[in-house]
Amino acid sequence: MTSFIRIVGQISTIAGVIAALMILVSVAVTCQMIFVRYALNWSTVWQTEFITYLMVASTLLGLPYVQKLRGHVNVDLAPLMLRGRARHALFYTVVGLAILVIGGMFFYGVEMWWEATSRGWTSDTVWGVRLAIPYFAVPVGLGLYLLQLVADFLAVTSRNEEPFGLAADEGFTNTAREGH
Repeated sequence: MTSFIRIVGQISTIAGVIAALMILVSVAVTCQMIFVRYALNWSTVWQTEFITYLMVASTLLGLPYVQKLRGHVNVDLAPLMLRGRARHALFYTVVGLAILVIGGMFFYGVEMWWEATSRGWTSDTVWGVRLAIPYFAVPVGLGLYLLQLVADFLAVTSRNEEPFGLAADEGFTNTAREGH
């Protein structure tokens, strides 16, 4: 199980690096588009659509890396107030629900990508990109995010990590609540 958790973490890190590179490419294409449009007075055909798809794909591919780092926006008041079994129960509930929701989104993402692939969908723009290409980021990103959630779940289950990344003794104490 430890090997699985480590491998998923490495895959999440690779996905994070790819997501960061995609953002850099989208910035470069944005600069190219601005130069071509305003300095050369040429029309831009593909740049806006390319940047949009690339930014969405980078967001999706970045999900597992951000999850690995526990960088998603969260409210940690409840985990800090709870101890022991209650904190574990909250963790299993939250991550279990996240696995269910992301699993459903992954399923429908695969379905959407497959439909675009099998039907040969293209965008309704001058560029006319085959939609199977940008849609592929949906099942890949959500699938990797789902894997990272499962790895997090297993890491806590196997006692390799504490729920929410909090040490067992970390949180509010009675004296802290009373203002002492």
